Formats: sequence, C-alpha cells, structure tokens
Amino acid sequence: MPILEVEHIRKTFENTKVLEDISLSLDKGQVVSIIGSSGSGKTTLLRCLNFLERPDHGIIRVNGETLFDSNNPATQRESEIRKKRLHFGLVFQSFNLFPQYTAMQNVMLARELLAKEMPDYKAKKKELQSEIEEEAVSLLKQMGLADRANHYPHQLSGGQCQRVAIARALALKPDILCFDEPTSALDPELTGEVLKVIKELADKNTTMIIVTHEMAFARDVANHVIFMDGGHILEQGDPMQVFENPREERTRQFLSRFTQE
Repeated sequence: MPILEVEHIRKTFENTKVLEDISLSLDKGQVVSIIGSSGSGKTTLLRCLNFLERPDHGIIRVNGETLFDSNNPATQRESEIRKKRLHFGLVFQSFNLFPQYTAMQNVMLARELLAKEMPDYKAKKKELQSEIEEEAVSLLKQMGLADRANHYPHQLSGGQCQRVAIARALALKPDILCFDEPTSALDPELTGEVLKVIKELADKNTTMIIVTHEMAFARDVANHVIFMDGGHILEQGDPMQVFENPREERTRQFLSRFTQE
C-alpha cells in the first residue's frame, strides 16, 4: 500500500486555477522530485499536502487513512489540522527559524509543545525533556552542526540555517519529508552542503517530496520525477526516462532551457 495517495486535487485562488486534477502516489522510502516552471503549482501542491492550504476538491490519504476528502466535512475540521500536519515535515525556502531561539531550541520547540499536551506531562516532564534534548543533539550532529547547537540564526550561514530547518522537520518523525526549493535562498557555494544532507537522507530511504530547480540533483537523487505545467502533472516517470527521453514537447522545452543555462 502506498504511504501517500493523492486523488484529483484541485485548487483555485479567486479566478485562477492553480492545481487541476492532480493525482499521485508515493511509496515508503521513495524520493520524488517535482520540477516545472515558476507558477506551475508545485509549491501550492506541497502546501495542500501540509494543510497550509485547503484543496477545493480531492482526497489525500496517508498510510491508508483519509486525511482529507472534499466530500466529507468530517475530514475538514480545523481542530484536526495540526494533527494531520504531523504526517508531513516541510522545509521552506527561507528557513523560517525563530530568531530568538538557538539552533538547539529551534529543533526542540515543536516536540516540547506536543509533549506539554500529553496528559501525564507533569509527571514525566524531566524524562521527556531529556529525551527531546538527546534527539535534538543527535539530529544536529547528523546535520553536521553539533558545534553550532547554541548559536542563534543570525550567527549561522544560510546553509547552516537550512540544515537546522531540516533537523527541525525531522524531529517530529514525519511519514513524509517535503522540501520547497530548499536551496533557492542560498548562495551557490552553500547549495552543495544542503543538497549533500538531502542526498544522505535519500540514501537512508527517507520518504521525500522535493520541489527543486536543481535539475542534476533531481535526476541523480530521485527515483521518480514529476513535471508540472500550468497546474497539471504533464509527465512523470523514472528520472532517466523524463530527463533523457521526455514524451511531452513542453517537458523537452523546459529541460532544454536548463541545458542552455
């Protein structure tokens, strides 16, 4: 059974159709790269998956559980949104770290907030805090930031900030880790260090959806590529097939532009 099933998602902003009949599935351990021009609907799709936007139509399932069904009001309750977001970790373009918190505190924050909602939090507070701290230390070490745990965002490079953001997303142990152009806010020399971390996650069979303009990275790291155009999935398949022998003329035009650049 796929870990993620998306069926016939549509999204319109005012009179603009941003997503039209989007359907896809994702298996556990799979890495999907979504490519396409700006305005093709890539970011909106991620935002719908993370319930930062509500689709106008369609179904979203994770591990067989229906998280959203446009025909079922019970799946659209605002009170359930935060719980549904826990299935997805989202790494934004612009880090979105809290400037008043250290790298360590940024990674720990969401776990701490969830822990406080537990019925037995007061009785287990010390134990839970120790566990959260240990996991944060381990994640920062995994990101190559063990020596930056007590640094604030303004004391970190852009690449380091993005790696803290990845650690923060991983802290909640999401089913699916989503990246929205994770290197677009970085200088070229810092892009490599973030892509290296994502490649290492892929090697560990982390289930991921990556929206990116890094074509070589999308080709080499993903095991499935989706090309979006005008709110549609125009083509998808094995990276070699999509990049070396695209079926659609629009895909060929898009990829040739990057080759020329």
